[in-house]
Amino acid sequence: MTSSKLDFAYSKCADLAYSHYENFPVAKMVPQKLRKHVAAVYAFARTADDIADEEHETVAADDPARVARLREFEAQLDIASAEELDPRWDWIFLALSNTIDEFDIPKQLFRDLISAFAQDVVKKRYATFGEVLDYCRRSANPVGRLVLILHNIKDQKLFEYSDNICTALQLANFWQDMSVDRLKNRIYIPQEDWGSLKESDIFAAAASGAVRNLVKFQVDRTEKLFAAGEKLVKELPFPLRLEIKITLAGGRAILNKIRKLGYDTLSERPSLDLFDKIKLLINALLF
Repeated sequence: MTSSKLDFAYSKCADLAYSHYENFPVAKMVPQKLRKHVAAVYAFARTADDIADEEHETVAADDPARVARLREFEAQLDIASAEELDPRWDWIFLALSNTIDEFDIPKQLFRDLISAFAQDVVKKRYATFGEVLDYCRRSANPVGRLVLILHNIKDQKLFEYSDNICTALQLANFWQDMSVDRLKNRIYIPQEDWGSLKESDIFAAAASGAVRNLVKFQVDRTEKLFAAGEKLVKELPFPLRLEIKITLAGGRAILNKIRKLGYDTLSERPSLDLFDKIKLLINALLF
């Protein structure tokens, strides 16, 4: 493979990473030499997520065809010859393969992401919190580990701190998005916590007192995970330390927004506005 082909592949990944409507953790604060590698990882995750959740609006969101296409996408990880890559995605895997080789990244992290995206297509309810955590292990935790590996950090204890933060971020997003997930027929609150509540209560236009208490329970357990992972920040080099500090603060800020809504995220989706984000940056820089 020529260097021009590889440069073009990384360029396309960067274009996707910095132009997409959703700011998945594309680390703009990472050193310049790492940005193309972060973009390659992002392009993989973003494209897989789109296949699972957004791409091809004529295909139902829970159509198994989406899972089949995800498996086609995943299979590209095992193709050694650039000429044999699927032309739909060859640029992603040209760049990603180079990044995997350069940083000795376990491919299982990428397979875990695919398995979580595939699960989202077909699984709409979770019986236990353990099931939810297993989903987070595959959907969120690989991202944090990949960021650390790209910074040449492979310490198991730091991986565990990162896992706690990433799981908490995923959970915070679940409780934040209850009104959105209702439209997708998804409920991430584990059924073992529902008590006497029914699906109709969790899919209501506004949260009842019992649903508010249920969301409060989820928010409190999520905060404990953030607390269990916050030691990571002090162990990281600058500027990664600043980025993770802001990310951690952003997740906690979402939990605070949920608290201010009285734990009713069915009638309103809490979000961070520009002023909130500026405050997070200032606090991260000063404290």
